[in-house]
Amino acid sequence: MDFAFSEEHLMVQKMVRDLAAREIAPHVKEHDREQRFDRSILPKLAAQGILGICIPVRYGGAGMDYISLGLACEELEYVDTSNRVILSVHVGLNSLALLQWGTEEQKQKYLVPQATGQKIATYGLTEPAAGSDAVGIQSTARREGDHYILNGEKMWISLADVADNFLVFAWTDLEKKRARDHSGLTAFIVERGYPGLETGTIHGKLGVRAGNTGWIAFKDVPVPAENVLGREGEGFHIAMSALDNGRYTVAWGATGLIRACLDASVRYAKERHTFGVEIGQHQLVQQMIALMQLKYDAARLLCMRAGWLKNQGVRNTRETGLAKWYATVSSFEAAADAVEIHGAYGYSDEYDVERFLRNSKGAVIYEGSREIQQLIQAQYALGYRKDKPLRCELPAYDPEAWTN
Repeated sequence: MDFAFSEEHLMVQKMVRDLAAREIAPHVKEHDREQRFDRSILPKLAAQGILGICIPVRYGGAGMDYISLGLACEELEYVDTSNRVILSVHVGLNSLALLQWGTEEQKQKYLVPQATGQKIATYGLTEPAAGSDAVGIQSTARREGDHYILNGEKMWISLADVADNFLVFAWTDLEKKRARDHSGLTAFIVERGYPGLETGTIHGKLGVRAGNTGWIAFKDVPVPAENVLGREGEGFHIAMSALDNGRYTVAWGATGLIRACLDASVRYAKERHTFGVEIGQHQLVQQMIALMQLKYDAARLLCMRAGWLKNQGVRNTRETGLAKWYATVSSFEAAADAVEIHGAYGYSDEYDVERFLRNSKGAVIYEGSREIQQLIQAQYALGYRKDKPLRCELPAYDPEAWTN
């Protein structure tokens, strides 16, 4: 076993950390208060290769491995969750799905401009009446000649009002829809500008206020047949494999949020005095800080294991789900303790921990709630759940092939 990061990993960590401190941190509170997404960060992320960090060079990416993606997510969320969300949907949920399932033509047309940051991408599975129940979605797509006609609505979609490309899931077999047979779902690559496509932004969220979250409406949207990702009827498998990658990025991000809570709490515990001493000398404050350290180290190790498996090209649904469950729940607990350590100041936006608490709750819910993750882990342990091989697995990281 080797727990050391490579020089490339350390370079990525420093690059993203410096970028976040320079370009994101000075404006975080302003954007959070105004509930405003900062579009100017996208070309800055693209210029550093972050929007295609783990995509092979031949497809416009930086050719780095999946642990590099994780480290980038940790550093972005350390400063603000909304910026990590960009990587989760653009890279984790969309671009990696194209890398895994796309034809060569689809990769050249869509993956290359996404990896270089010329186009921004998102993922549309959730609907007003369907979240964890993926087969409960109501969107449909009927074949008419060389096109499919897409109808439906997606809700709570990150980057909905920003993205150029959308990975969308809809029923192509209505008989299977009625039977709740997931083999009737199909994945489509949809472009902004297709007739009948509209998007909008949702305001008033508890957290991730500086991130763009919205809805997508499809009214008789014509989608070329060549924009089917994978095969007709493979949509459910594509959606779930994409969620494995999205959960991986969420887990790393939540790990960064735990570290942010830890660092903020340590600073304040040395500044604040009560009863004539620093509050860091009080045993119960030390206990909360010790638990943050424990949760950070454990979450990071779980993330590293999942990343190692991804690099080997090994299925990691269980390991990634466990990392996502533990890291997100731990980040919420760490943020609650950080607010407690800051006392009344922790309840105001004068200190970052108030925002940390609001932001941390969302990750416990989206991309598979903690209850879903608990159920999955129990099913694995009891032997009720066994992963079937997919037709296309996420490709293993090959340093030579990915950098040429």
